[in-house]
Amino acid sequence: MLYAIQLENGKVFVMSDVPQKVAQILLQTEAIQVYKEKPFVFVSGRISPVYIDCRKLLSFADEREYIVTQLAKKAEIDVGLNNIDVVARGETAGIPYASFVSHLIKKPMIYIRKQPKGYGGTRQIEGNLNAGQRVLLVEDLITDGLSKLRFNIGIRAAGAKMTHCLCVFDYASDRLGQHEGRDNLAKNDIGLHVLANWDDVLDAGLTKNYFSEEANRQIIDFLKDPENWGRKMSFV
Repeated sequence: MLYAIQLENGKVFVMSDVPQKVAQILLQTEAIQVYKEKPFVFVSGRISPVYIDCRKLLSFADEREYIVTQLAKKAEIDVGLNNIDVVARGETAGIPYASFVSHLIKKPMIYIRKQPKGYGGTRQIEGNLNAGQRVLLVEDLITDGLSKLRFNIGIRAAGAKMTHCLCVFDYASDRLGQHEGRDNLAKNDIGLHVLANWDDVLDAGLTKNYFSEEANRQIIDFLKDPENWGRKMSFV
């Protein structure tokens, strides 16, 4: 669904309600969780007020269908089906999303390991990928984009090229000027397309009462300085 917003200068911008709907789904299914009493501790030791696990979406059929349908539409409209030869899925969280999308847009699919397997043909890519083919990588989440670039090493080794990356959620914020994932992919001539980012989640969280104004402030503080948030909040 599209709707138009008229600005004070008279210009009209057509906006989509998809990012807000996706953000609401992520919160509703607890694919994005906001701490209440104890913060989340990552393997790296970083302490966070939020935790994201898009694999939770897979257990909610209606919400999953909406997300996958929007990913397929974005692939068709923003990338163009004629510009996609193969859909790739990375190990491991992106596998189901790429599978659904490749089925909907009727494109071949490959699977990319994080590292070449140490037996058999020692392949990093499972499936058929030919030199010169253009690859759309479909993932659940992008942060700094570096894991996507590691997958691209295997694609380039096969003589193909990752041209676009499509994700459910981007760990980015337009308001804070944070686009690390997009910028890192752009340096390698890879376009990034996402359904929602932190701005959408913060808006949906407040308007739909998924978290408080205080939680909103803490998330923003974390996004501004993730390394020191836990110390600032006296969790360390």
